[in-house]
Amino acid sequence: MSSDFLKDLISSQLAPIKDLLEDPTVSEVMINGPHEIFIERGGLVTKAPNSFRDEATLLAAMNAVARSVNRYIDKDNPRLDARLPDGSRVAVVIPPMAKNGTTAAIRKFSEEKLGLKDLINFGSLSPDGARFLDCCMYMGKNTLVSGGTGSGKTTMLNVLGSRMPKTQRLLIIEDASELQIKAEHVVQFETRKADPNKGLTEITIRDLMESALRLRPDRIIVGEVRGPEALDLLNAMGTGHDGSMGTVHANSPQDACTRLETLCLMGETKIPADAIKKMVGSALQLIVQCSRYHDGGRRTSHISEVLGVDEHGRYITKDIFRWVQRGVDPDTKKFIGEMVPCGYVPTFFEEIVANKLPFPKSKFQPPEWAVPLLLEQQKKKAA
Repeated sequence: MSSDFLKDLISSQLAPIKDLLEDPTVSEVMINGPHEIFIERGGLVTKAPNSFRDEATLLAAMNAVARSVNRYIDKDNPRLDARLPDGSRVAVVIPPMAKNGTTAAIRKFSEEKLGLKDLINFGSLSPDGARFLDCCMYMGKNTLVSGGTGSGKTTMLNVLGSRMPKTQRLLIIEDASELQIKAEHVVQFETRKADPNKGLTEITIRDLMESALRLRPDRIIVGEVRGPEALDLLNAMGTGHDGSMGTVHANSPQDACTRLETLCLMGETKIPADAIKKMVGSALQLIVQCSRYHDGGRRTSHISEVLGVDEHGRYITKDIFRWVQRGVDPDTKKFIGEMVPCGYVPTFFEEIVANKLPFPKSKFQPPEWAVPLLLEQQKKKAA
């Protein structure tokens, strides 16, 4: 089938939600059976009046999506992860596994390419926090972007990847191509699912990592680390590919370290757990924590340095910047707050000085009003 025919087929099959897919303010469409559709707008989830005629109509639409990427969704293959022609990501589960009827989530693809200034304007980063991250990207600090679903990890990775020096070769590996990193020398790899009907074998992230390391990358980015490829990323970080990055699902910088450790142990590796822990603690240098708050806002809640492992086997992380809430707007109910420095000077500050980067030590001192709030957060963390 031609690409134009497939686009028209999908467009006609998804007609009941066409207005939602075309609405730029809607970031995700969630389908819980033919008659229950929710949308995410401005970070908040609400019910939409749209519906499909019946289960058969909805299933036919998901079949059209599957065919567009040469995949199948049926009783033998009841799950689907695919992309629409415009790049939007689709996840589907059909009955009998899905008790509500065919269940799908469409994460819309954003054509808008954001930068650090945009994140500052959105209130996700402070100007100083953005400048500090810019310095870290220039110096090639190994970085993990952590956060929950829909917290803005991919956006952050796009922005950070676009700040690397132009002279470097960046190799991106993803399950499904989502990253839109603006850089001069970018190579992108995408995994492949097995298809016995066509004699196609599966190509995993680990397979592509093996090839990537032979293709002279300066930096490697794994779009989403969710399996034993975590060990390959750590190896890359520790063997000269400074400035490599990835994302993980975790709720705090320390949880991100533990999550990465767990993923490393998922494979058939015979490396002892203690050795893996030390690898995580030494290879990782920076964690950027993305969080989705109850007011719908997506903010960078932490920028933290990883300092290794203590004598009890616990990861040592120090917050360099944190987002601090000061109150709630009585009219909009939006949280009022800002990202502030925590008074901690990172161990690599002398490297900032040596590279003559415009970021003085005074930038790490918190404003007076934030000191008691930071102390209160530290007490909660310790408890």
